[in-house]
Amino acid sequence: MSRRSAVTSLSLAGVVLLALTGCGGPDEPAGRTPVGPPVGETGSVAPTAGSAFWVDPDSDAAREVKRYEAQGRTEDAKVLRRISERPVADWPAHEDPVPDIAKVVKGAGAAGRTAVLVAYNIPHRDCGLYSAGGAPDAGAYRNWIDAFAGAIGDAPAVVVLEPDAVPHLVDGCTPAQHQDERYQLLSGAIDRLKRQPHTRVYLDAGNPAWIEDPAKLVEPLRRAGIAHADGFALNVSNFQTNNAVKDFGAKLSGLLGGAHYTVDTSRNGDGPLPGNRDQAWCNPPGRALGTPPTTRTGDPLVDAYLWIKRPGESDGTCRGGPAAGTWWPDYALGLARRAKG
Repeated sequence: MSRRSAVTSLSLAGVVLLALTGCGGPDEPAGRTPVGPPVGETGSVAPTAGSAFWVDPDSDAAREVKRYEAQGRTEDAKVLRRISERPVADWPAHEDPVPDIAKVVKGAGAAGRTAVLVAYNIPHRDCGLYSAGGAPDAGAYRNWIDAFAGAIGDAPAVVVLEPDAVPHLVDGCTPAQHQDERYQLLSGAIDRLKRQPHTRVYLDAGNPAWIEDPAKLVEPLRRAGIAHADGFALNVSNFQTNNAVKDFGAKLSGLLGGAHYTVDTSRNGDGPLPGNRDQAWCNPPGRALGTPPTTRTGDPLVDAYLWIKRPGESDGTCRGGPAAGTWWPDYALGLARRAKG
């Protein structure tokens, strides 16, 4: 049985409550009946200051809003606030994560909120595709993770660990000679991050359109240390609907003894690009923002809906996009305009 299933484990709601310094926050613990209507398939994305997670006042979206206002584009500015006033995850630098994390932790602490971070620096990352790179070797990665965890300190934080790393082990993209090392690095990263007293760790497990059979993920997740994590993360940087993800997540959870999970809802408001299209995951047109970040999921297995992929950042140089991770204001504005609510 994993640590997050134990009675003594610190729940995500507990981390959120720590950040809220004991005050009644807008989010209820996962599994508890929320106050007000339950979150639906998409949910409202109208701007609001009420969030358990930290909102960066100097994000790319926030700066774009200011530029739009200065240009007299008041309607565009209003629409883009659907992103700028929502909490999104921070992806710390691959060279030195400490300055980025220090900024997030300081901002979240001052606001009484929880930091959301992504550790994305595994060696041989993304199989040489749009987000290729990562630490040069195992030793460098261990040092990076140690610095990452140390920078969090005692702050309440949620960490999504290494998007794609486990699914790429399952689909065969990661060469055989690197697989044992990857399992060791992921397991070690979980153990290191969990030494921080208020840090929750969710190991990425892909999405139901990628690894269609959840049973194929069970042994890889176990080898990667899921038993010492707080659960797994689904739909990171993807577009699968909440219903599809939760159906998949419930099956995977059952195979892992009741593991909890989080869902990236940043861009799944209209689901995936229709049809079997090449690179449907990469800057697909016509997509929309999804359910705003919250722990009020209405599902006892889903600890939170999070915006892990930063809405408006490119997936890569496809469909006219800039390099992966680069702010793309036109795409961001489209996501926000098509959002429900």
